Amino acid sequence: MAELESSSTSSSSGSTFFNRSFTMHANSAEPDAPKVHLLLNNPSSLNRAASISKIYNSIDSVKGKVKKLCNLFESAKSSSTSTELSPKVVLRPAKSIGYSSSFSSSFNNPLIRLPGTEDRIVVYLTSLRGIRRTYEDCYAVRMIFRGFRVWVDERDVSMDSAYKKELQSVLRKKNPSLPQVFIKGKYVGGADVIKSMFEVGELAKILEDFPRIQQPGLVCDCCGDIRFVPCGNCSGSRKVFDEDEGLLKRCLECNENGLIRCPNCCS
Repeated sequence: MAELESSSTSSSSGSTFFNRSFTMHANSAEPDAPKVHLLLNNPSSLNRAASISKIYNSIDSVKGKVKKLCNLFESAKSSSTSTELSPKVVLRPAKSIGYSSSFSSSFNNPLIRLPGTEDRIVVYLTSLRGIRRTYEDCYAVRMIFRGFRVWVDERDVSMDSAYKKELQSVLRKKNPSLPQVFIKGKYVGGADVIKSMFEVGELAKILEDFPRIQQPGLVCDCCGDIRFVPCGNCSGSRKVFDEDEGLLKRCLECNENGLIRCPNCCS
């Protein structure tokens, strides 16, 4: 009897153990089915997957378009390089020939002469910076002649209106451009002609007969390379007192600005 009871108790405990494990596995396996149901029946998750697939498809289409554009540009570039390399290079004569002919015609023109300047170089220029291009041209011509170490008679039309009237009468123009150069009394031209002659070497040949300055780059102590100083008679006021008549009169030694040519570097 005791053995039967012990066997029955052991069988009952084993059955309860198996039943408990079964129920545990069953309970653990049962909630998966509703989750699958929820995933299948949830429209938001399906829409999200569809939108992700659309994004990937649009990216692929954009990549394809970019590749097509790159191919088009590469083909156009290759065709342009081939057309650029195909023509032959033709050598043309330098522009100095044209400048030299224009210079010779203007230099030997007997109609344009500046009397009284057969022994010097005369440059009509301006020291004002109102028009930038004009000032730069005047400065470039000054530096070219200073590089040759020759003395130049610089006539600043902005400091003395008499020089402007003189240039107008010589060139027979109302508003001549600046600078204008005369060598040995003969008209040469403006900044473009002087620059081209300097580059070709014609200007150096013409200036061989002129004496060289012993101290190049030396600034005048009297005027500071302005070429004008205040009048010593009227001190720049343009008026002097006449003791005989007891009146103020216009000074006859200076220009309209009360200036005279520098006696140190322009004599």
